[in-house]
Parts: sequence; C-alpha cells; structure tokens
Amino acid sequence: MQNNSQDLFYPNHVLRQVEKPAQYLGHEWNIIDKSEFMDHRHQKMPMIRFGFCFPDIYEIGMSNMALRIVYNLLNSRADTWCERIFSPASDMRGFMQELEIPLVSLESKTLLNQFDIVGFTMQYEMSFPTILDMLNLGKIPIHNSARSNSDPLIVAGGPIVYNPEPLADFIDLFMIGDGEELLGELIDLYKTWDRKDESRESFLLRCAELEGVYVPWFYQPEYYSDGEFKQMHKLHSTVPGQINKRVVRNLSKAYFPTEPIVPNTQIVHDRAYLELFRGCPRGCRFCQAGMVYRPVRERAVDLLVEQAKQLIESTGYDELGLLSLSTGDYSELVQLCDRLLEFCAEQNVSLSLPSLRLDSFSLDLMSKAAKTRKTGLTFAPEAGSQRLRDIINKDIKESDLLKAARIAFSGGWDRLKFYFMLGLPFETDEDVYSIPELAKKVLQIYYDLPPEQRKRKPQLTISTSFFIPKAWTPFQWCSQIDQIEMAEKRKILIDNLRIRTINYQWHEPDLSVTQGIIARGDRKIGKVIEEVWRTGGWLESWNELFVYERWQNAMDKYGLSVDFYTSRQRSADEVFPWDHISSGVTKQFLWSEYQKAEAGELTAECREQCHFCGALRFNTGLCVSHGK
Repeated sequence: MQNNSQDLFYPNHVLRQVEKPAQYLGHEWNIIDKSEFMDHRHQKMPMIRFGFCFPDIYEIGMSNMALRIVYNLLNSRADTWCERIFSPASDMRGFMQELEIPLVSLESKTLLNQFDIVGFTMQYEMSFPTILDMLNLGKIPIHNSARSNSDPLIVAGGPIVYNPEPLADFIDLFMIGDGEELLGELIDLYKTWDRKDESRESFLLRCAELEGVYVPWFYQPEYYSDGEFKQMHKLHSTVPGQINKRVVRNLSKAYFPTEPIVPNTQIVHDRAYLELFRGCPRGCRFCQAGMVYRPVRERAVDLLVEQAKQLIESTGYDELGLLSLSTGDYSELVQLCDRLLEFCAEQNVSLSLPSLRLDSFSLDLMSKAAKTRKTGLTFAPEAGSQRLRDIINKDIKESDLLKAARIAFSGGWDRLKFYFMLGLPFETDEDVYSIPELAKKVLQIYYDLPPEQRKRKPQLTISTSFFIPKAWTPFQWCSQIDQIEMAEKRKILIDNLRIRTINYQWHEPDLSVTQGIIARGDRKIGKVIEEVWRTGGWLESWNELFVYERWQNAMDKYGLSVDFYTSRQRSADEVFPWDHISSGVTKQFLWSEYQKAEAGELTAECREQCHFCGALRFNTGLCVSHGK
C-alpha cells in the first residue's frame, strides 16, 4: 500500500496537554526505521508493511515479550517493516476524537489503514473492546465482512487465542500457537496476493491452508434452542475441521531479540528479559497457559548467558529479569543463576527473580540474588488449605510455605507477597478462612526470630483474584461464582486481615464476572463486545474506566444471560465453541483431570511421569524422553 501519511502527527498543543507525551513520539533507542528504503511517492523496494497493535497503552505494551519478539523478528526480514501501534490513553483519545486525529504508528506515523497487515496480540479478554476501538481510530471497518481488498489484512494471536469466537466477526484470521515460523509463512503467502485479480475471500481461503491459521469466515456455528453451542459447520470443503496449533520445536534455535527497543518513558516492567523456556511441567488445573503452552521446551544455558550479555550491552539496562511460566522449574536454574550473577556483578546489574514455587525455593539462590539487589519476594500458593491445593494440583505443602518464609526472613527479606485465588471449584468457607490463618502463621515466624534479625517491621501483602474458568483447562466445565458470593468471600479476608503489617489487595467482582463471560464466550458475545464499545467502553481492563452496567445492558439487549456463560456448570458431553481449535492437549485428558480434582487427587508433574495429555505428538522438549 502507498504511504501517504508523512504529514500525520499529534499537534504540539495536544502533546503539551496529555500525560506522558513521550509515549506518542517514538524515536526510542534501538527503534527500527526502514524509511530509507522507501519514499512517499513510491517504494524503492517491495516492502510488506506490518502494524503490530497492542490493545492497551504504551507503558503496558512495551513490557510485553511477544511485542519484542515479533517486532525484531519481522524487521530482520529485508522485505518487511514492522511498526508499533498502541491504544491512546484516555486524555489523548479525547483529543483524537475531538480533532479527528487518526491512529498512527510510532515509527513512521503511518495511518493504520495504510498497512498491508495489521496484527493484534490477544493477551487478556478485557482488551477486546480496545481492539475494535483501535480499528475504528485507524479508519478500518471493524467487521471482517465489511472489508474490501483495499483494507489491511487483520490478524490476531496470543495466549488467549484458543477461544477466538468472541472476536470471530472482527478478525480476518487467527494464528494459533507459536508465531515465529507461522508469521514468516503468512508474509510469504501475502506477497503472492494480487489484490487486483484475486478476491479477499479467495486469498483468505489460501491462508486457511497454513497449519495454525483459523479463518472464521469459513465456519458457521450452530446452537440449540436454549442457546447452548451445538456444532461448528465448515462452509468450504478445503478448510480443516480442526485447527492445530503451531509449536516451535527447538527453542534454542528460535529467534530471540537481543536489541529490543528501550523506551524513553517509564513502563510497567522496565528491564531486560530472558525467556528461559516455554510450557510448564506442573499442570495446575486452573491455569490455561500451563496447558496450551505444552510441551516444555528449554533454551540452553550457554545461549541464555550470551543473550544476557548482548541484551545488557545493547540496552544499558541495570536490571535483568528471567521470564517463564514457572522459572523455578528450569532444569539448569542454579547453573544459569551462578553464571548470570557473576556477569551481573561485573556489570553492576541486578538479577530479578520472578514468583518462585515454594518447593524450588532455596536460601542459596536467594542469597546470591540479594548480592545484586534485595527486593521483595513473591509466591503463589493459590489456595490457603492443603485440601484445595490438592484439588487444583498445586503440590505445595504448608510446611514448604512456612519453611520458605523462615528462610526469607532469616536471610534479611522483610517484604513478602502471596497470591491466592477465591472462588475455586469445590471451595468452602473453611478454605477461605485458611488464607488469613496462613498469613498469621507466616508473620509469627518473623516474630519468632532472634531480635537481632528483626531490623524492620515485616510487610506481608496478600493478593487475591477470583477464579475464572478458561477454555482448554480441566476447569472449563466448572461454574464461576457470582458477584454476591465473591463479595462475601472478600469480606471474610478483609475482616480477618486487619493487621497493620498485612496489606490486602483484591480484584473487583464485576470485572471478574465480565472476564468470565468472554473467556468461555461464543460468537454471540461478539455482539456484546461491539455494543459495549459503541456505548463508550474501550480500556475495559482498567478499573477506573470499566462500567459493568454497559456489559449488563449489552447482554440484555441481545437476550443473553450472564449466568448462562458464567455460573452454569457444563455437562461432561457438552460441545464447546472452541473445540475446533486444538491446543495440543486432548479434551479427554482435561476431563480426567477434572475428575481427579473432584476426588482431590494430585497428578505428578511431567518430568516424573507422562500422563499422555496429547503433547507427545509434537515430539519435542520434555516429551521426547517420554516418547522414546
């Protein structure tokens, strides 16, 4: 497409009136500018213009690893220029609407509808109205049925793509699974599209032949009279009945950006990151990421150390973070940390350890990390009672937790944070009361220390979220508690955590219920998302902007029941709107895990025993040893 956007920019008088104007300017360190290969009258060389859209504001999106990978990966191709687009914050959005300023990219200030491909990352359900808002601000029809050959191809992928149906009317194609290889295949195919001679529908049909691509245009859902999903019909004989996810089999050979962009304004997680591995061997039954990212695939220690050195050299960051679903389960963690800490000490860089599993916790590792900088420690027991931890397959004993707290306090840490979930399947009030009881036991450990080790008052943070059933998990059949019950459980904790040294944080019930609607939503929920956006909703994950009545009114407008999508217990044989999307884990395995949860039985982690979840088919990573 032609680039006729050189005169598009945010006026200076607007930038002077918005918060953090730097987020709209670009020109950061390590930004990639390919304008030298183009001019504004014609392209000096064929160039695919890819707009990577993060449906949230800059300071959130720039912390995202997927953005860093895709941006640098696509720009490593000579035939592609990937640029970034973020949602404006509320003050800037107001000016854009008032002055009719369109949404443009950071790199070249190109209008969104002038890109060849526009890609959205699906990180969390509440960002779906933001996707519609960004399309509209970018002058792109929000419905895929309304787009012509002159419009960009709209694609989406990410961790919650495994139920794409709520966005099926808006996205041209979804990319299921790892995107490193699939993105390249899509761009190669796009280069063969002659927009003058081939229809958009014909090209999308060719896209559907790529493994991992789901084109909802060619599928039609059918429902029973009571609204329950019945089946998905193929509308064309050549499209697959089931879309299999893509998996990068050798993570050590996969692309990783060692020269990421360094923001010129503060972002949420402002540090360099290493991705140690993908997948998780544990199998927590509430966790969607732990299921859909299987199998476990690790990067080699030597490679990670070299990547760390390159990251620090190219960015100047003074903090290095380790990124994975369960970093403590990296098989060579001690060796890796020893080598990284040696390098970090030489460079005056701190090593940031994420939330650790309590059974992988060690004084040695903590002490070594503290040599660079001592920060607070975070743990995620998820449930306060042993009974409930067994149900969710969180194999952590209370003795492990208390031992970890003792080690931490003895080592000089006085700020600990614990994450719990409320409303888990089979939860009782006794399980809820066990959370403050556990917190008080942790505090008592501190006060039992010798006086010389108690230099400051401890600060314990208890953070709770409400359980949200997710597609492709053993708890996808489960009901979600309503707002009244959520408030009752939250009140138990508020009343029992009134201690000066304990800070209690919680999620809002209305927001959690709304997320539950979308998480297991069907294509009908797309109309609700659109109505919410049309009535003023956009950054719906922000508490200060979220209005539950908008969602309630939208559900009422289309005759849809909140309880039907949230609190209704699903039957064993129910067909789900996402069953045609394969996560690599079989539905039979997930049901067996649900039955084990009902019985309070644990499932051993993947490293100890293969449970034939379905990931063996990929014959890579941790599954290779089981497949021999």
